[in-house]
Amino acid sequence: MTDAVMIPRATDHAVRWTGTLLVAAVLAFALLGPLAVPGDPFAQSLLKALAGPEAGAPLGYDHLGRSIFHRLAHALRLSPAIALAAVLTAGLAGLILGTLAAARGGWTDRVLVTLADALLALPGLLLVLIVLGIVPGTALGFWAGLSLVLWVEFFRLTRAATRDTLASPAVQASRLLGFGPAYVFRTHIWPEIALMMLTTAAFGTATAIMAIAALGFVHVGMRAPTPELGLMMVELLPYWREAPLALLSPVIATFALLLGLTLSAGSRTP
Repeated sequence: MTDAVMIPRATDHAVRWTGTLLVAAVLAFALLGPLAVPGDPFAQSLLKALAGPEAGAPLGYDHLGRSIFHRLAHALRLSPAIALAAVLTAGLAGLILGTLAAARGGWTDRVLVTLADALLALPGLLLVLIVLGIVPGTALGFWAGLSLVLWVEFFRLTRAATRDTLASPAVQASRLLGFGPAYVFRTHIWPEIALMMLTTAAFGTATAIMAIAALGFVHVGMRAPTPELGLMMVELLPYWREAPLALLSPVIATFALLLGLTLSAGSRTP
């Protein structure tokens, strides 16, 4: 029986480590690649349009003669940065509001749950598009829109776990001994939700990166000439026969990053 339990756990740890290493490899390329091979992701030379790899551009050039290596590295810094900022904002908002709803109950809980359910009923990309309509083609617009979408998941998770924790005998004993809300949160609530929050954050980051790429692919995301994964794909798609490596580079990079984040998140249960 013990062996049967240990094998899935060992496999889960191996999957998580594989995902973490994959994400680390992609980010290492994004951060260290331009240091190893200096270059400008915006510089263009039509004489090198769709040219193959060379020392100064290991992945070749796009249709405007821009280095795909340096544009890809820039894109792999931009999208995760926006996604992480949105996840941190959404996570903090969901944590505070979820804890507040569970602790206060009453009309506070009802209002927050109604708001979360209303946002959950709308497609996430639609909310992001509405925000981008107000602040088009900017990192700020993506951050605001993605934060608005992602906080609901953190809120629901925190509220459910906090309600169960507050009803436990340990919390009741802490209250009888005179400990305040800060102690209860630090000692009882946070240890219960920390791992779930990290798992949700990993899935949320992957979702945000995929949303940025998807909107860029349909020309409603970041504006050219900003290097962005989805925008790079759609720009290079007409030239897949002449320069297949140019198109495959952002596709493989996006797939590797999303796969790594998904694997590192693992199961939603501790």
